[in-house]
Amino acid sequence: MKTTLDPSSLLTASQKMPDTNRSQRDQKSLKKTCQGFEAIFIQSLFKSMRKTVPDGGLIKKNSAEEIYRNMLDQEIATKISEKQSLGLANQMYRQMEKKLPSS
Repeated sequence: MKTTLDPSSLLTASQKMPDTNRSQRDQKSLKKTCQGFEAIFIQSLFKSMRKTVPDGGLIKKNSAEEIYRNMLDQEIATKISEKQSLGLANQMYRQMEKKLPSS
């Protein structure tokens, strides 16, 4: 059985949804976006801090180690923005929440 979905009917259906659901979804989406921005900011801080550490030591750096370190920094930055937060995401959320359509 093949089912086709018409994009215009989906848009119409989503517009008919109660505003409370849309408002809650918008708030959750905004909060997640603000946390994502904060995570990117934290990751760039890590990258800048790592540049200050001079190369050298017993083991030479290779590209695999750099990729792993970048992935680790990204994950740590994401967890910091979700759990501890620097407050940047909350401040951005409070400012942008005023621009959301009211329900």
